[in-house]
Amino acid sequence: MENHHYDFAMWFCLGFACIDTNIIEFSLLGSFVKGRCTLWRVNDRAVFEPNLHDCKLDLRLLHPISDALASASRDYVFVVNPSGANGRTGQQWKRMLPDLSSRLGRQCNIREELTTGPLHAIEIAREAVRDGAAAVIAVGGDGTLHEVLNGFFEDGKLVQSRELHPGPPTALGLIPMGTGSDLARHFRWKLNDKYQAIDRLVKGQKRRIDVGRVQLPEDRIDRYFLNVASLHLSAKAGHIAAMYKKLGNFCYVLGALKAFRAHEDRDLRMRINGGPWTVVPKVTAACVGNAKYFGGGMKIAPTADPFDGSLEVVSLADYKWYDFVLKMHMLYQGTHVHLDKVTTTSVHTFEVEEIEYQSRREDVFVQADGEHLGFLPAKFSILPEQLNFIL
Repeated sequence: MENHHYDFAMWFCLGFACIDTNIIEFSLLGSFVKGRCTLWRVNDRAVFEPNLHDCKLDLRLLHPISDALASASRDYVFVVNPSGANGRTGQQWKRMLPDLSSRLGRQCNIREELTTGPLHAIEIAREAVRDGAAAVIAVGGDGTLHEVLNGFFEDGKLVQSRELHPGPPTALGLIPMGTGSDLARHFRWKLNDKYQAIDRLVKGQKRRIDVGRVQLPEDRIDRYFLNVASLHLSAKAGHIAAMYKKLGNFCYVLGALKAFRAHEDRDLRMRINGGPWTVVPKVTAACVGNAKYFGGGMKIAPTADPFDGSLEVVSLADYKWYDFVLKMHMLYQGTHVHLDKVTTTSVHTFEVEEIEYQSRREDVFVQADGEHLGFLPAKFSILPEQLNFIL
């Protein structure tokens, strides 16, 4: 390793400058600078090091390398569920890819990864984060996004890249093409609109988003969600609805009606924010919202916001099948929260368990983002500002 000292005087701009025939990239906003610098030569590579304390430069003009510049040579990994929405996702993705490559391919390397079965998207996303991808984009519905999100975590922690890369950590994105696409509804994105989706990715606007966590003691694996988790009737309804995805969004209504057939309300023990345990009688369902919608457009948690650092718990008690049918419109409008049988609470942690002395026919289901996770007991919590999310 050797170094040489030089006097320099040059005009910096966002782009490139030439020193002693060596090309160096800068992230300085245009300004004329005079001073001393050191040119290091390490393994046949030149590294320019200005001695800024000797320079006539207003340090307020210094800017970090932009996300777009830092991501220029990094991958955007698109995790596609080709069988989603009864095969429509794969067809729409093929039609979208040429336009996407034309517009986004100038900024990054586009990598296409097709899932082959359950949990495959988790493996793909996790490996992409380890490889230092600029972004991992879920192409499909809430289920695909759920798996991609869980690929960002391992053993209860965020996955780290194997090497240090310039710019921000791997971002999470979504191109909604699934049956439900309820998170897209929260952001008022048009479903299956390739032009809007491409525009979002090209602009690259990001914001730190909260992530919900579900811990099932018997499972010993933390699960993560962006949208809504729930338990009891609503969780079982989602489990049944997954068998009827060919019916489109009607599968969620059918799932709820079928779930009611053998449903029994339960007295459950609940604890909020580590406080005292309380017994809540005749619980029909409890929904834990990081965002507003689930079940193909039901506005179950109307005040939930994935950027406010809290979860909205909506509990329904002694809710009958005819209440569901007669007041279904209220679930879609978000006005059900004004009913006497419904309570809402803003929480950071929410724990639920069964009461041991109860006779029961079956365990209480737990789900997140429409994916069956297991059964009670469960703990739900919020992890504020965990990931960069492409908006």
